[in-house]
Amino acid sequence: MRRWLWLAPVVAGAVAVAAFFMHKPAATAPNQDNGNAAAPAATLPIRTVVLFSSGVGYFQRKGEVDGNSRVDLTFQVRDINDLIKSMVVQDDKGMVGAVSYDSLDPVDRTLRSFAVNLTNNPTFGAILTQMRGERVEVVLQQTVATQPGTVTGAIMGLEQQKLPSKDGAVETEVLTLWCAEGVRAMKLADIQRLRFLNSQIEGEFRRALDTLALSHDAMKKAVSINFVGDGKREVRVGYVVENPIWKTSYRLVLDKDGKPFLQGWADWNTVGMALISGRPISFQMDLYQPLYVPRPMVELELFQSLRPVAYEGGKENERLADLNRAGDDKAAFKKDPSDRTRGAMAGKPGGGGTALGLGFDAPEAAERRQFAEGMDRSLKQKMNLAQGVQSAATASQLGDFFQYVINTPVTLPRQKSALLPIVNKEVDATRLSIYNPAVHAKFPMLGLKLKNTSGLHLMQGPITVFEGSTYAGDARINDLPPNDDRLISFAVDLGTEVEAKSHRPPDRLIAVRIERGLVIRTDKIREEKTYTATNRSGQERTLWIEHPYRPEFELISKEQPVERTQEFRRFELKLPAEAKKSVSMTVIEEKDVSLSIAIANTDDNTIRFFMNNTISSPEVRQGLQKALEFKHELVKIQQELNNVNQQLRIITEDQARLRANLREMPQTATAYKRYLEKFDKQETEIEDLQKQQKALQTSELKARQALDAYLISLNVK
Repeated sequence: MRRWLWLAPVVAGAVAVAAFFMHKPAATAPNQDNGNAAAPAATLPIRTVVLFSSGVGYFQRKGEVDGNSRVDLTFQVRDINDLIKSMVVQDDKGMVGAVSYDSLDPVDRTLRSFAVNLTNNPTFGAILTQMRGERVEVVLQQTVATQPGTVTGAIMGLEQQKLPSKDGAVETEVLTLWCAEGVRAMKLADIQRLRFLNSQIEGEFRRALDTLALSHDAMKKAVSINFVGDGKREVRVGYVVENPIWKTSYRLVLDKDGKPFLQGWADWNTVGMALISGRPISFQMDLYQPLYVPRPMVELELFQSLRPVAYEGGKENERLADLNRAGDDKAAFKKDPSDRTRGAMAGKPGGGGTALGLGFDAPEAAERRQFAEGMDRSLKQKMNLAQGVQSAATASQLGDFFQYVINTPVTLPRQKSALLPIVNKEVDATRLSIYNPAVHAKFPMLGLKLKNTSGLHLMQGPITVFEGSTYAGDARINDLPPNDDRLISFAVDLGTEVEAKSHRPPDRLIAVRIERGLVIRTDKIREEKTYTATNRSGQERTLWIEHPYRPEFELISKEQPVERTQEFRRFELKLPAEAKKSVSMTVIEEKDVSLSIAIANTDDNTIRFFMNNTISSPEVRQGLQKALEFKHELVKIQQELNNVNQQLRIITEDQARLRANLREMPQTATAYKRYLEKFDKQETEIEDLQKQQKALQTSELKARQALDAYLISLNVK
């Protein structure tokens, strides 16, 4: 019966290669920790590796054990949490015993937890004192004639005795044992070998020494797995640990007459390898850190491992013009080289000893031409990547993921990586020049529309492009599912120039409506961008222009995009081979923008603008006219109220003057009587003005309420 031990759910992820060979079985003594039975230490080599592209990997060790056995492994400290969370142990015909691992405690604390305490470098005598009562087998040196060669007994203790010697009495450590024939005493210096008869104590010694050995590398911890059963049987141990992601790179050979050829390589003793393109969610949880607080409430922090091109152009520069003129001269020379030769040799007697005035003999010139022609043919010959290379992987769908299973076992030395071919097929591609102003303001990029007809899921990675046998440039591709396509670019197209000019006509009012006292005007915003492309290559070009995609804008030009992405609309222009002939395309986009204007707070001229505009409907005009009448009535009352307030302010200021004069002059003075009469008259005027003020304030409130009520109920288009 197969026994399973689940320490935690298995979580898959992705790895880079060289790291997984660090999970190496540790050499240990052939004893089981519990001392119940001998447990030979077994080794389980890595047999299966599943590499994901999300930063973790699943490793499975498989091997054969016999009887009760123990497997010891060592891991980096950073991997212990993943190990505890994900380890799966299987025993086909036996049972899985305890799985133990070194604590994260300090070494001294760990050493003190064993039956024998090896802290502070104890002496032989100090170790024996700790083991009082344990049965031991002692082998004495043959020079001791008074003792038998081998003594078996239980440790009673250790004492200091003064024993005679030729130099006088010397203090010596003496071990006392309880033996079958009685108590025996022997000097420690006479003991050649001592062995504990309790296998559990032997195991404690071994574990303490292993802990000391591992403490020399603080970044490694031991994990021991015990299997209990009879006879030989197969066992497996699987776990997930963090590793660098596996990567892919591609080679793409272009051919004018045939399909492009795509070759992909995966960048990674005998191990079965599977490469998974999925990105499963994987997290870390701190399960390894010891907790010493009683009844703790622990919050475990969660980490998710989900982890994440443009083009453009401008005007012709002088250097490119010089190159074009040089190209024209070269073409003329090909048509009639004798003209150039005669021109170079004009005025030279004989004229047969040089060619083009370069100063070398005709036979040597012929050899150079022959060499150049051979070199040209060699460079134009298509590179055959399929020759001698076969795909080392079988690709298939794995649920929502895509996997590459390496067909043959992979053998690598420790800390080594390898390149394995996983794609070796022809694909469909269309040559394009791709223009995006964010990449280059003048020149487009030479590129391809690559369709994945390989039937495989292509992982993201770099692509090295070859034209024939010549390096043409580098490209980059994101994940590409089967039958999907992507644009790639690998070089600057110096033979094509693109000029982009933007134009924005004045905004145009297209609608006016009124909603709850607000005039809402809608303007049409129009933006035009003209792309002018000039082909100077002498060959037909298909130009794709990447124009920014803005969802708020509507495309109204006759030119329609061939496709759209989240960021761009892509337009196509066919450029004839005719030299310097320009082709233009204008992309026209429009959007509506609405602006709200409060009728109550705007001036009369703005209201009259909308009343007199032909865009406004009769209902809008009528509504604005009536709103204007309400506003005029309110303004009229406000003006009258302002006049009354002004008169009150003038009288109040004059009364302050009269009061001051009355205080200064005697009451018998003629002026005093005149000031008093005027003051009394002003009091009557103030009372009348205050009545008018109150009435006008009431009228103003009613007029404002009437205007607001009308505007709130006014909804016309």
